[in-house]
Amino acid sequence: MTTITAAITAVGAYVPEFVLSNQVLETMVDTNDEWITSRTGIKERRLLKEKGKGTSYMAIKAAQNLISKANINPEEIDLIIMATATPDMPVASTGVYVATQIGATNAFAYDLQAACSSFLYGMSTAAAYIQSGRYKKVLLIGADKMSSIIDYTDRATCIIFGDGAGAVLFEPNHEGLGLQDEFLKSDGIGREYLKIDAGGSILPPSIETVENGQHFVFQDGKTVFKYAVSGMADVSEKIMERNNLTKDDVNWLLAHQANKRIIDATANRMGLDEEKVLVNIHRYGNTTSATLPLLLHDFEDKLKKGDNLIFAAFGGGFTWGSIYLKWAYNKQ
Repeated sequence: MTTITAAITAVGAYVPEFVLSNQVLETMVDTNDEWITSRTGIKERRLLKEKGKGTSYMAIKAAQNLISKANINPEEIDLIIMATATPDMPVASTGVYVATQIGATNAFAYDLQAACSSFLYGMSTAAAYIQSGRYKKVLLIGADKMSSIIDYTDRATCIIFGDGAGAVLFEPNHEGLGLQDEFLKSDGIGREYLKIDAGGSILPPSIETVENGQHFVFQDGKTVFKYAVSGMADVSEKIMERNNLTKDDVNWLLAHQANKRIIDATANRMGLDEEKVLVNIHRYGNTTSATLPLLLHDFEDKLKKGDNLIFAAFGGGFTWGSIYLKWAYNKQ
């Protein structure tokens, strides 16, 4: 019996139209374009401004983009995994709503939350479903409306995050392409360094928590940066060693787009030349669960069948990891 591997066979994406540039941010908080660019690599980010539209709106758009491009019947989708840190609402799964809205009437769906590592963890989960042999089409969506939890008077966080969505389709492969290996990690030491204090079961919403601004993201930037640099670089180097990959064997690095300096540090540890590192952080900022699929979408033309891709991410909690995947198709 031929071994089943899980390959990405289609990608889709959506970003909102509204652009929040560094120049506009200069009028909102005490910062400037040079400071933001030199420390993060970010020039602009997209925000979903329309009232009443949340993460699901972008996820639906990204999924529809993929379905249209790949010309697939949504009724053939078996499962939808919704990777997000900003669900539409508590309790009711955003992924379930997305599945219904795109016509995936035969799919079951759920949300997966691992902060900025959500999509990476979702890749592992989607691949396991495919490799089980029970499922033929698994749609993994990474989407976040980070603007809904950002304080735009806090220059430590408002310069970093943006909104967006990306989607990939996993299907069985019998040529040995697709997900080859993964090295995923987590450590609860990170719980206090990147979080939202209120709104959960420990500190439910109240007038006081709203007045104190406890429903916005808090980040201890220096600590998170330190852990992210070492964490992403370590796992990326480890997965290369474990699979006997040299820098010449790796075609592309797709790193979580949180900070250009973290991306560079990961690439340097892997010994990769700059032209092998896919980057779009300057356009979107950190879209959390959407950064990796947005990279796949933006650079789909460059990816060739058989290419060796290394994915890496780091998120709050802490959560982090690396995945080695062989690309399965040439874009038509």
